[in-house]
Amino acid sequence: MFLGAIGIQQIIVIALIVLLLFGGKKIPELMKGIGKGVKMFKDGMSGIDDELKDNSKDSAN
Repeated sequence: MFLGAIGIQQIIVIALIVLLLFGGKKIPELMKGIGKGVKMFKDGMSGIDDELKDNSKDSAN
């Protein structure tokens, strides 16, 4: 498959392309936004888990 074996050379090429497209100043902002999105996703997933646990406790009683 095309994306089956990604090596260090491919990662370096991708990083250089991203650097050229976004520039050095925008990359930290981009990574910060991705980090916030991941954190929000994890918080949402833990909230769903808490709701499921609460519902299972309520239905058991």
